[in-house]
Amino acid sequence: MNFIIYDLVFLVLFAIFVSILLYRGKKNLKREGILLLYKATWGMKLIDRVGTKYKKIIHALSYLSIATGYFLMAVMIYLFGKIVWIYAFMPNVVSSVKIPPIMPLIPYLPQIFKLDFLPPFYFIYWIIILAVIAIPHEFAHGIFARKSGIKIKSTGFGFFPFFLPVFLAAFVEQDEDDMKNKSRFDQLAVLSAGTFANILTAIVVFLVLIFVFSFSFSPVGVQFDSYAYSFVAVGNISSINGFNLTDKTTQGLLDLSFDTGYNKILVGNYVFLADKQMIEKQKDSSEYISLYHDSPAAISKINGAISKINDDKILDLNDLTIALEKYSPEETITIETINKNWETSTAEIALGANPITKKSWLGVGFSNNAGTGITARLYSMLGSFKKPHTAYMPLWGGWSMFIYNLLWWLILILISVALVNMLPVGIFDGGMFFYLSVWKFTGSEKAAKIAYKTITYGFLVIIALLMVLWAKALYF
Repeated sequence: MNFIIYDLVFLVLFAIFVSILLYRGKKNLKREGILLLYKATWGMKLIDRVGTKYKKIIHALSYLSIATGYFLMAVMIYLFGKIVWIYAFMPNVVSSVKIPPIMPLIPYLPQIFKLDFLPPFYFIYWIIILAVIAIPHEFAHGIFARKSGIKIKSTGFGFFPFFLPVFLAAFVEQDEDDMKNKSRFDQLAVLSAGTFANILTAIVVFLVLIFVFSFSFSPVGVQFDSYAYSFVAVGNISSINGFNLTDKTTQGLLDLSFDTGYNKILVGNYVFLADKQMIEKQKDSSEYISLYHDSPAAISKINGAISKINDDKILDLNDLTIALEKYSPEETITIETINKNWETSTAEIALGANPITKKSWLGVGFSNNAGTGITARLYSMLGSFKKPHTAYMPLWGGWSMFIYNLLWWLILILISVALVNMLPVGIFDGGMFFYLSVWKFTGSEKAAKIAYKTITYGFLVIIALLMVLWAKALYF
């Protein structure tokens, strides 16, 4: 049975469980704004015990928590500015991603928008991740508050009443009067404690991810990204398929291209290959175009991960290099590959000569898609413990991928929540954090209020503009 069926059954059972819980405890329900809050006393004794017993440790951690809050706020402001730049000046990127700028992460979102660069996201993931994020986050708020003598009035969770009772949010309710009477340092520590806990949790989960991965996956081959290619100047192309290229544009190439198979493109004394689809994807290029080298890999169209060359097992890039060095150009090798379904296939391939070194050459390409931005570095970090360009087979079948993807999503969302929560906007902890910071540095509460209102309303205006730009990029 498809896992989605199990996931939907779990969704129904969970909704029934929460509905029964809410009905039996309906006297604890209270509406606040658009949320229904279920107030209880869960964990209050633990919060009080930790917050009062370990005051010195928590006070020392307060400095680190506040510093983390400022760092995350600075990073989030930078990221938000980058998002605005992309939506304003890079509509092609916006239309390819498709997701609106304020879309929350909901179950099946990667599947709905066909985001192949993200693993699937199930409802059961959503519930587990929500619990792992919310409990340490809210408990940290409560523990830091109790250290400062702030009373905790209740704990519980909230949800949107117009949805099924499954979209939950945990909370620890503090006494607002107690909070306002504390020093700005104590208030900043309490406000930043949640995001600080998220970052600490992400570090712990990352260590768990490494441990789980080492026991549940095994390297099986070298995964190449493409065939070896180069960017060439369109003006330097002399012929395609034996016909002189007089119209030295990508459209000129398309006019002389075969509908199927490779087109042989001559640039000086070098032969390059490209099918019509490859050229069409670059039809807007005016000066340069990427073309495959006339390599054994491209000609044979091998795909998947290279797992064996003759009798040599290939587990990483170093193994591939050593294996190929044993042979000379034009020697024939038997190459074994593994596809996404872990099925093997073999092919007889005559090696070529590297255009530069003249050594034996297969002609597979490896690209670095990590990028240089903060988000790209985060994605790179989540796979930093893997050997580069190595394919790994799950040892426990679907369970390996299920657990790995759950932990991967958990780390990504923990860091994302920590960042978003420190936006200097009224609806987040970062809003009051920003307000208190301005007050502290300027000495003027009036200046803090003006800055707080300005940045909050400015954020809402920018979000509205981003939605307009998203709609324009996607539908106009």
